[in-house]
Amino acid sequence: MDPRLREDDRTNKGNSMIGRLRGIILEKQAPDLVIDVQGVGYEVAAPMSTFINLPAINEEVSLFTHLIVREDAQLLYGFATIRERLLFRSLLKVNGVGAKLALTILSGSDVDDFARSVQEGDAASLTRLPGVGKKTAERLIIEMRDRLKDISGAMGLKPVTSAKAKLAGAKDEANDALVSLGYKPAEAEKMIRILDTDGLNTEQIIKLALQRN
Repeated sequence: MDPRLREDDRTNKGNSMIGRLRGIILEKQAPDLVIDVQGVGYEVAAPMSTFINLPAINEEVSLFTHLIVREDAQLLYGFATIRERLLFRSLLKVNGVGAKLALTILSGSDVDDFARSVQEGDAASLTRLPGVGKKTAERLIIEMRDRLKDISGAMGLKPVTSAKAKLAGAKDEANDALVSLGYKPAEAEKMIRILDTDGLNTEQIIKLALQRN
């Protein structure tokens, strides 16, 4: 690979290779899942906005994807809607925002809420997201304002059907998922402890914890 090729260019080349996946869910543990597409298992990372609406294991799912090609890895990210993928791609262009932070932002704020915070210059709302400090929030407001028109006007697709099946150890799995999103273990534990989780599965607990935070 030409060393003069910028990271953005390498990312864009990856986009044209895998733009969408449709297959059977083999594994899922937020934020990661494995999708079987005609015998090939694709490892995909998804924001919680997508993850909480995934169907159950062994059921079919269709996701819009974004492929990042690096010298040491090829990383695939999946999204329930085109709007989520558009926001993810736009966030990657912001100075200091990598894929992990972009995924965290999407996990803690939907497209419309994020757009509203940026348009209103609401840095306080943005800093509530894990990994987003004051400087990063200000940078997001400045750099994302001009990019939001395309995202806000994009046609979104209906999210995939939510799974109804309960998973064993739902609270522990939800706690692990929150930690993987950037929350400190003690903070994640507290977020779940204050919730009424009776009858809720892992995805529902995560969603409720993010809404209450």
